[in-house]
Amino acid sequence: MGSETTLKLPVIDFNNLDLDCKNSKWEEVKYQVVKALNEYGCFEAVFDKVPLDLRKSLFVVLKELFDLPHETKLRNVHEIPYYGYLGKGPRSPLYESIGIDEANILENAESMEKILWPEGYPSFSKVVQAFSEKLSELDQIFRKMVLESLGVEKYLDEHMNTSNYHMRANQYTPPQTEEEKMGVSPHTDGGYVTILHQNEVQGLEVEAKDGKWIKPSPHSFVVMPGDCFYAWTNGRLTAAFHRVMLRGNGKRYSAGLFSNPRRGYIVKAPDELVDEEHPLQFKPFEFIEFLDYYHTEGAREHRIPLKAYCGA
Repeated sequence: MGSETTLKLPVIDFNNLDLDCKNSKWEEVKYQVVKALNEYGCFEAVFDKVPLDLRKSLFVVLKELFDLPHETKLRNVHEIPYYGYLGKGPRSPLYESIGIDEANILENAESMEKILWPEGYPSFSKVVQAFSEKLSELDQIFRKMVLESLGVEKYLDEHMNTSNYHMRANQYTPPQTEEEKMGVSPHTDGGYVTILHQNEVQGLEVEAKDGKWIKPSPHSFVVMPGDCFYAWTNGRLTAAFHRVMLRGNGKRYSAGLFSNPRRGYIVKAPDELVDEEHPLQFKPFEFIEFLDYYHTEGAREHRIPLKAYCGA
């Protein structure tokens, strides 16, 4: 791994764009997205559809969420491994996380609210749903731009209709030292796209293609392709490595929206993206089955578990 650097991620303005937009700004932003992915593998997005008051409200409800008793947080369960509550452990002693599947749909956010607050806490479900719904728009714009840039936009409806959204709320206990401590070790995410947002206590670092680590600016939206997009684009995109490094005595909160393939969908590169110059890099695979492998000790031995799992 490289050392820290003063390099900055590209910052791209996604304001005044939507999925039906076809104008000079769309083409300009698409060009910036492709350039950022080629040079850095990810970027920061300016996206005012998630207004400042909503961002502030998000971190208020996240604090309330993680202040719940441990036995209450354990009610956050899911049939998919690692989709529910993740408590502190030997590998990540400063980190805990709660997942809400399809949080962009109010009914699902309300269901989680009733599980964690049987007496009710409407602010939680409304804020989480609004935040997830707005970020899902950014995700869809980004994915449409990627497919257009690769000349495979005819697959857009299939791509969107066979994926869903999973929100994760994260809390990091301060290490109470100015010596940096690992909050989360370097990794890529397993799905299509991750969009991360953190509070004023920074910690997120992304790895540039030269191996140096870059600290995104505070309060930004960091957009990162994951393993499934890496495979689906037949290596045209790379999954972004990132980690969390902590120091000081401030609690760090963050929220991530993950677009993932639905259960049962087979991730497979389109025929148009496989040729003599770009031979098939990954065999077709099912996302949840890959997740089962991703979290094994054997997978941790590989820098890119996806290649070990289904490399062609």
